[in-house]
Amino acid sequence: MYAMLCTRPDVSYALSMTSRYQQNLGERHWVAVKNILKYLRRTKDMFLVYGGVEEELSVRCYTDASFQTDRDDSRSQSGYVFTLNGGAVTWRSSKQKVVAQSITESEYIAASEAAKEAAWMKKFITDLKVVPSIERPTETFCDNSGAIAQAKEPRSHHRSKYIQRTFHYIREIVERGDVIISKVQSDLNVADPFTKPMPQAKHESHASSIGLRMSSDWI
Repeated sequence: MYAMLCTRPDVSYALSMTSRYQQNLGERHWVAVKNILKYLRRTKDMFLVYGGVEEELSVRCYTDASFQTDRDDSRSQSGYVFTLNGGAVTWRSSKQKVVAQSITESEYIAASEAAKEAAWMKKFITDLKVVPSIERPTETFCDNSGAIAQAKEPRSHHRSKYIQRTFHYIREIVERGDVIISKVQSDLNVADPFTKPMPQAKHESHASSIGLRMSSDWI
């Protein structure tokens, strides 16, 4: 858990899934935990690198959701990751607190959670006065067009009437210019591994995209 919180966002989803069974664990859960530990041992020389191709410091956010993946209560999984010049600075993988009625709603809830984090981060970094570009809206990327439309639309309609009002806070954040939300192709959404298991090659590709590197890459 400590590694995930500090420098290893690539195990966020796995830990989110296993931690929910702490009070009623079985043999399969213990095997899953040991597999996480084996993975961390195998990649113990992996660390976060900052300093992408951009000439100025810039913050970006990627958000995603997997629809009703919990078989016990039909809740969806949210995930987001913020990068600063190519390296992850904050991330989260968590089960949503309400049951989403559609894929778009689950994506909208995930985007709302990410937008609240973006608003806090914008204020925090502004106070540091080290990232001039933070004065501009934080670029937030989502792969669901419906969720993007909901975030940009200040009026309610039949598609959003079942969404709890608390999640509509994203509209205020977008309207006041803290966040600008845009479409990203699903294959390029680096928040994907925070919501679902991925094939090894894709997992490694996304990990690299958020700044995770092996020490051998620098030798």
